[in-house]
Amino acid sequence: MASRQQKKANASPSPRERAVEAYDAARERALDSVEGSPFLALGGGLALGALLAAILPRSRAEERLLGDVGGRITDGARNALDAARDAGREKLAELNITREAGKGAVQSLVDGITEAAKTSGKAALDAARSVKG
Repeated sequence: MASRQQKKANASPSPRERAVEAYDAARERALDSVEGSPFLALGGGLALGALLAAILPRSRAEERLLGDVGGRITDGARNALDAARDAGREKLAELNITREAGKGAVQSLVDGITEAAKTSGKAALDAARSVKG
């Protein structure tokens, strides 16, 4: 008879194990993203923290322990988030990175890819015809 541990080893991963594996994989992807663009990750983290703070209700213990300080912390975080958003928008405008410029860049990219595909297709067709004839 197989031991209990052998049966467990042969069984598919438990939901907990799958969750841990998914968490580890997500963490690795997040770390790779942070290394590539740390400021974007910082902004995302701040936005996520502000969102969670706005969504999650305060506990009685939190209100009892923090009192007015909690409100000041929340206000300070909200002001910091507003300032970061405004500064980011100003910098993007300064660099002419606007929604309209982005649309133009995307359209230019699509047009370029389309033109490259047409040119490549024509060259392949011409090459095939020259071999044939």
